[in-house]
Amino acid sequence: MKWRKSGMSAAITAIICLAVVDTLVKCDPPFLVPSWIDAQTNIQYTQNGPPQFLDMYSRKGSNTVEPVIVAIHGGGWSSGKRQSFAHSAVNFVKEGYVFCTIDYRLDDEATYPAQVEDCKCAIRFLRAKAAKYHIDPARIGVWGGSAGGHLVAMLGTSGGVKRLEGDGGWENQSSAVQAVLDWFGPSDLRAAAVAGYRPQSLLAIQKLLGGSPSEKPELASDASPVVFVAPGDPPFLIMHGDRDPTVPLAQSQELYDALKAAGVNVALKIVPDAGHGGPGFTSPENISLINNFFRNILHPTPQPPGTP
Repeated sequence: MKWRKSGMSAAITAIICLAVVDTLVKCDPPFLVPSWIDAQTNIQYTQNGPPQFLDMYSRKGSNTVEPVIVAIHGGGWSSGKRQSFAHSAVNFVKEGYVFCTIDYRLDDEATYPAQVEDCKCAIRFLRAKAAKYHIDPARIGVWGGSAGGHLVAMLGTSGGVKRLEGDGGWENQSSAVQAVLDWFGPSDLRAAAVAGYRPQSLLAIQKLLGGSPSEKPELASDASPVVFVAPGDPPFLIMHGDRDPTVPLAQSQELYDALKAAGVNVALKIVPDAGHGGPGFTSPENISLINNFFRNILHPTPQPPGTP
């Protein structure tokens, strides 16, 4: 088994919509919210600029202060929607989390850094409204796949970089996160690092930046999580297929190596025979790995066995 570890173990069962070829698969049938989950949808998290929204799922009737996991969709920064992760609410709410899914500006509306600015604004919003939503502002984890993986890696490595905060609102709050689950996200968008990308992937990066990495070298650097890695970054779990044709495994390896060198708690799980997503990512072993990664850092209070 190819993976590198720095501490985790145990179990959940989960149904998670997978990212395949940089597009999140629509779950079928559509998600029907169980009666024991409180779903609050279309919550505007921005104060300024184009309105952006999140959906929030929590245990109905609970006043317990809980950690939160924020899911960020993929889609090459040009497509995708927050509802794609809705099915995962069942599993994370059972485990004792508030679960949120967010939208952000896509590249046809704004080029980088608009996307990470929106994600940071969502984190600041959750801290500003922590008391209202019974969230522990000191226990925020993030999860994303592909383009979403890139954005959660940016959240994890650029928490103190003011120029990437944007002006969406809640400026008195921190955008730092405490745990990052990165599924096959690009980590280095600089020209040399993406030279071997296939044309479709290069086009996606060009659209994000508003020009090629060689034409926009400073912006490409500012969009590269690996550039911001520093001691004190939150723990990372990185997962990547060894046959990914869209984002080369070398991207996750580079991020892992940089985090490890900085002394950050990081694990890289290489999923055998997996491409850009696929069922291997939600094998029982990997669901257990994911569950224990978040549990060991965010310390949720799972529901007793036998309860919904």
